[in-house]
Amino acid sequence: MHEKHSERQSSMNQFLVFIKKEFYHIFRDRLTLWILLGLPVLMLSLFGFAITTEVKNTRMAIYDPSRDAATSAIINKLSANDYFIFERFLDNPQEIETVFKTGEIGLVVVFSENFYENTVRTGDAKVQLITDGTDPNTAITLTNYATNIIRAYQQELANSSYVPFQIVPEAKLLYNPQMKSAYNFVPGVMGMILMLICAMMTSISIAREKEKGTMEVLLVSPMKPLIIILAKAVPYLALSLVNLTTILLFSVFVLKVPVAGSLAVLISLSVVFIFVCLALGLLISTVVNTQLVALLISGVALMAPIILLSGMIFPVENMPIFLRIPAEVIPARWFIIANKKVMIKGLGFESITRELLILGSMAVLLITLSLKKFKNRLE
Repeated sequence: MHEKHSERQSSMNQFLVFIKKEFYHIFRDRLTLWILLGLPVLMLSLFGFAITTEVKNTRMAIYDPSRDAATSAIINKLSANDYFIFERFLDNPQEIETVFKTGEIGLVVVFSENFYENTVRTGDAKVQLITDGTDPNTAITLTNYATNIIRAYQQELANSSYVPFQIVPEAKLLYNPQMKSAYNFVPGVMGMILMLICAMMTSISIAREKEKGTMEVLLVSPMKPLIIILAKAVPYLALSLVNLTTILLFSVFVLKVPVAGSLAVLISLSVVFIFVCLALGLLISTVVNTQLVALLISGVALMAPIILLSGMIFPVENMPIFLRIPAEVIPARWFIIANKKVMIKGLGFESITRELLILGSMAVLLITLSLKKFKNRLE
């Protein structure tokens, strides 16, 4: 009995020594430490501020032959908005194509002659919105913004005069009333960061041991393969939790994306996903022998499927069937779905049970495959 206790104590001591050794390697390598702790903030900043679907500060020119009270009111409303910056008036229609060719203007608003008079008397006043069609998405967005502002002015006029009846459609955006692109990007970026960091650093860690020749020494030691794997994974699990905390703090206080649901449920979901990513990194490490190959597979090869097939940017439902099938096996896809439910929609644990079961099954499968590969190497 005493011998078994001593053996367990010795195994635990060896396990802790392995963990300390891994932490030592991480903190000694400044580049690795920067990748682990600095990259999440950099990527969140990039996706949160630089890469955005919102259109702001678009320079606007006006061709207004009427120069009356109605056109002045519309121009003031457009200029007062964050979306547009009034640049100048155009003297004639021929200038319109010129300003688009030079790229100095993003939107031109053209009013018809006698605009106010036609608005009040005949209702036949016309506004033409001209945008640069080389970027269709931006062009449509600008047109929609300007159209909504002009419609709001039209509604004000309708309210001030007698109209037999009105049908006023009212749009309501649930969960993201201000249409902030960060609400869409943050859950996806969280999945991408955690998957890339965890899988990449874990696979590189074990590949480094193989390159140095120390992995063979570890494998022939009395330590069980499972203990070796866990000792390698624990430091990256701890650092991933630090990353998770950084991501959440940055999202809430800098990007202003609140956690609408339970923080405990969100953290539990993230921990399960981190286990999947660590297990994937361990599996990659069993089939490669150098750090470079591990980096290429876990970093470069995983990046494209995560961005394109996880639903982070493009809805999976809109993809053809031959892309939807491989998308089902990408762990980040299920994490992003569950993350949006908890973080953005404010739903509870019961709403993400399917995603948790899928992620849990993936973690078990990947760890089993990793252990099998390690045992094959021993044999």
